[in-house]
Amino acid sequence: MTKSQDLAGLLSDAAGAAFAALGLEAQLGAMRRSDRPDLADFQCNGAMAAAKKLGKNPREIASAVVEALKASPLVASGDVAGPGFINVRLSAEGLNKRAEEIAADARAGAWRVETPRRVVMDFGGWNVAKEMHIGHLRSTVIGDSLQRLFRFMGDAVTSDVHLGDWGLQMGQLINEVKLEQPGLPYFDAGFAGPYPDVSPVTMDDLGRLYPLASGKSKTDEARRDEDRKATQELQSGRPGYRALWRHFCNVTRVGLERECASLGVKFDLWKGESDAEPFIPEIVEDLKARSISEFDAGAWIVRVARETDKKEVPPIILVNRDGAIGYHGSDLGTIVDRKRSIDPQLTLYVVDQRQALHFEQVFRASDRAGYLPEKALEHLGFGTVNGPDGKPFKTREGGILKLHEFIGQADATAMARMQEAELGADVSEAERADIAHKVAVAAIKFSDLSNVRTTNYIFDLERFISFEGKTGPYLLYAAVRVKSLARRAEAEGVKPGPISVELDAERALVLALDGFNDALRGAYEKRMPHILCDHAYTLGQAFSGFYAAAPILVESDPVKKASRLALALATLKQLEIVLGLIGIDIPERM
Repeated sequence: MTKSQDLAGLLSDAAGAAFAALGLEAQLGAMRRSDRPDLADFQCNGAMAAAKKLGKNPREIASAVVEALKASPLVASGDVAGPGFINVRLSAEGLNKRAEEIAADARAGAWRVETPRRVVMDFGGWNVAKEMHIGHLRSTVIGDSLQRLFRFMGDAVTSDVHLGDWGLQMGQLINEVKLEQPGLPYFDAGFAGPYPDVSPVTMDDLGRLYPLASGKSKTDEARRDEDRKATQELQSGRPGYRALWRHFCNVTRVGLERECASLGVKFDLWKGESDAEPFIPEIVEDLKARSISEFDAGAWIVRVARETDKKEVPPIILVNRDGAIGYHGSDLGTIVDRKRSIDPQLTLYVVDQRQALHFEQVFRASDRAGYLPEKALEHLGFGTVNGPDGKPFKTREGGILKLHEFIGQADATAMARMQEAELGADVSEAERADIAHKVAVAAIKFSDLSNVRTTNYIFDLERFISFEGKTGPYLLYAAVRVKSLARRAEAEGVKPGPISVELDAERALVLALDGFNDALRGAYEKRMPHILCDHAYTLGQAFSGFYAAAPILVESDPVKKASRLALALATLKQLEIVLGLIGIDIPERM
């Protein structure tokens, strides 16, 4: 990894050299932010570990390290606390230099990977013929944040929506349309084409037909057999069914792209389970030939259980007893497709935690088959979005809330909050609506991403669309305030200058800016966007304290004015970057 030399890294190098001079391991000098910022900026606990190895007094070792550290221009003071904790307070010189580096760096002091990887980000996973609803929110915003983060770190990322377009639900829909419109040419096996260009069903039709068809299939065994037959004929290439299916896909995609655009989410690939279909026969024959796949109870399966398993891990099903491709088979086909077209070194599946067993099965099968190794395939599960009652988010009528309706509610609430706060009153109606939408999206994304990915969380629209507290709108307001300051400074001819840290609020802000590296590393390595949200909030709070304690444009000393302006602009740059990684756009004004 290539990283900007943050203060923790520089101090760790210095402390490591001091430990090495004592004949100890340099890694004992690892420095981290102090638990007591009122006493020190950084601390090191290596002396205790060293003392155990040498059988010496840890305070004696710590004192020797502190004396060596005092020679560093980074260090203003150092002392030993308790049984041997090493406490360090940074010098103004060290803080100034780091602040200048961040201000001059287009990446605001951020490191990047030394060896970029080819990464596939699999998220979205929506089903054809179904509108996006609140349950699709988490995969969308988490996956988008991670693709932004991995690209920022230097990896070559290919994101794929991976639509559910090839399962039993397609056969169910075909039969339901056949019942309602039996005269359509798609059902005439003798029709030679061409088939109509205009879809015989709209998205509203699909939304009505999908649950109707699914309900019938669940309760009527004869209908379920017909649906399986239609699915098998679709997958086998029946022309009319393929043409009707393409209408389903095209009509659905229009709505999906609308919702994605509203959330600022983009995909590189709009592939689906159907794209894996051409690979399935080859995979089945390959795995049969190598005795990896076997015929069992009418289906072709791959056993993936291991002797060390503490729970049952069932086999995957490549082709079911009806000759149709199941989810296991299509996912394995997708892995082969990606292996040949992208050759990813890492594939991340951002999918509901409840699918953990499914992915464990598929990853094991891929590893056993020699397609992609299990260690290069990761399932990033997540919890659910719940309402104030703690249950999965529903409409007041008890139905599943459609995503475009949810976004509309957030837009309206954001507009109301802006009016209450007297924000956006001096801009046009169109710009005010655009600002309100940015506020709404910031609230939605930050409220989701600020939670640990693997946990459930309660979404409270009223609380999250607030310009106070740990919210997206609060951070937008902080960034917009700096933008306003920058415009006024430019109008007055004030330019940023060398940074000179004097006040405690300035020290706190520089230390917050310096924390970006650690936040990036944690979010990237753990695949946890909430770490970025925590950093953004810490930075916003530090800037708020700085803004109150260190007047800028009214400062009479031009040197201090230029220094503080430079610090404010460095903060804006880093806020823009970190909020951009979360997927939040900052308006120019409010």
